Amino acid sequence: MFDELSARFEDAVKSLRGQDAITETNIEAALKDVRRALLEADVSLPVVRDFVEEVRLKAIGAEVVRGVSPGQKFIQVVQEQLVEVMGGGNSPLAKSETSPTVVLMAGLQGAGKTTATAKLGLYLKEQGRSVLMIAADVYRPAAIDQLKTLGKQINVDVFSLGPELKPEEIAAAGLAKAREESIDTVLVDTAGRLQIDEEMMEEMVRIRSSVEPDEVLLVVDSMIGQEAAELTKSFHEKVGITGAVLTKLDGDSRGGAALSIRKISGKPIKFIGTGEKVEALQPFHPERMASRILGMGDVLTLVEKAQKEVEIADVEKMQKKFEEASFDFSDFLKQMRLIKRMGSLGGLMKMIPGMNKIDDGMLQQGEEQFKRIEAMIGSMTPNERVQPELLAAQPSRRRRVAIGSGHSPADVDKVLADFQKMRGLMQQMSRGQGMPGMPGMPGMPGMPGMPGQAGGIGSPQSGRPSRNPGGGIKRQRPIKKKKGFGDL
Repeated sequence: MFDELSARFEDAVKSLRGQDAITETNIEAALKDVRRALLEADVSLPVVRDFVEEVRLKAIGAEVVRGVSPGQKFIQVVQEQLVEVMGGGNSPLAKSETSPTVVLMAGLQGAGKTTATAKLGLYLKEQGRSVLMIAADVYRPAAIDQLKTLGKQINVDVFSLGPELKPEEIAAAGLAKAREESIDTVLVDTAGRLQIDEEMMEEMVRIRSSVEPDEVLLVVDSMIGQEAAELTKSFHEKVGITGAVLTKLDGDSRGGAALSIRKISGKPIKFIGTGEKVEALQPFHPERMASRILGMGDVLTLVEKAQKEVEIADVEKMQKKFEEASFDFSDFLKQMRLIKRMGSLGGLMKMIPGMNKIDDGMLQQGEEQFKRIEAMIGSMTPNERVQPELLAAQPSRRRRVAIGSGHSPADVDKVLADFQKMRGLMQQMSRGQGMPGMPGMPGMPGMPGMPGQAGGIGSPQSGRPSRNPGGGIKRQRPIKKKKGFGDL
């Protein structure tokens, strides 16, 4: 997401290196790179023009304090302008105090509207709100069944009267049911079209009149770039919307939609879809999106994902296991599945500041390694998972795990050796000793055998102590290495 845009903004900063201040002369090259970056990201031309001019006015003459380079100041100005263009701040979903909050979901066919409805239903349910989804798309044959299937998956009720009645009648009946059952939030899934037409707009107006929604959210495919902004504007002029849900941001999205919608349509992006899973919906925060675009990561969203999945009691229990070096394969399997629930490894890593440069090929290898290790753990007995020393002591056990998982005994040997070293490193970290001797980039605890990380866990470069099957400490032969992260 936004990789190309991030790279272009970095090029803009390079042109200011070695400068003492931002001037009208030296800023031109940087602004050209910014303009090119936005145009290549399919941002609307009027938005590009306004953006570049605002950055120019704010950057020239900006005070550059001691210790801050002109390039860093320029990035600060660009970030602030990105936040402003995307709306300035988060626009929360409305909540009615007297009757069910009604959210009308609209959009063109293929934008992911029905899936977005279910994602929003799950999000609201996790916020403690009771939800009813109404299947009012009577034209697409599978729409009602799709919403019912998703409703079962997230344990949210779906109201449907079949495809025979008019959508506005179904919506009104569903709202009446919600009032009877004291449900506080109603989501109405409506029909989409291949393109905007009068019939579609008239139907949306009738549905709107029948339920008087608190929110009308337009679901927009981010892949269509700046057209998303014009679509949002057109819907608002003809139907009246309150915001947008931007989907498919995990795909080959160049960023034009996210940067154009608010400026062109005047309506905020309220949610973004970041994956196919029903959990992959996030409130839209312009400041966080700006940080992602500029390659600064998004730690707040990462923390929120972790808090959503991890219980405090589990953290304390795991901390104790780290201290005692009793972390076992069952614990490791739980950690891998936790990461899967939070999203892809690549998506999570790029939320960490400085990690946006990690090669996608390496991340893909990491994903594949996860699968291989999960298969190996699945072939272990319960005792072997809890006591990896059993595997280390008996080659016959390792051969059985290799055959059962479809891998070679050498693969199992390597994972086992890496895992034992990892436990030793985790014990050091839990005692506040850090991870010394990790050149270049620190390794990733919990990922034995992760390829491509010099000095990472299980690599011969680490030169760190590891725990042997008998529980003692054996020192690997140190290898001469360059000064790196762990030596600072």
